Amino acid sequence: MEQKLWFKAKRYGYGWYPVTWQGWAVLGMYVFAMTSDAVFVGNHANSVSDFLLSFFPRLFILTVFLIIICDAKGEPARWRCSSTPSDTHTTDTSPSVSVPVLSKHT
Repeated sequence: MEQKLWFKAKRYGYGWYPVTWQGWAVLGMYVFAMTSDAVFVGNHANSVSDFLLSFFPRLFILTVFLIIICDAKGEPARWRCSSTPSDTHTTDTSPSVSVPVLSKHT
């Protein structure tokens, strides 16, 4: 039985993006957990520093769990900063813009 990937590696940079409903569900749960935790901590914090000291460790733990799931259920991640011959995408879809060069003739 072939294991279907939930996350694909980004084309540029480092990281993943969801490609199946399972990947989107994991990402949605991460955003929900992060948002609800921020609201919970915000309602119980007495100051901004109290909020930050309570929220960021929890955010770090949630993010570590997300990275572990992405690594387990996704393509191997590596830093990608430019197109290589192994990339299958060969056409540039960005619009070309020509900029006139102004020169002063005397």
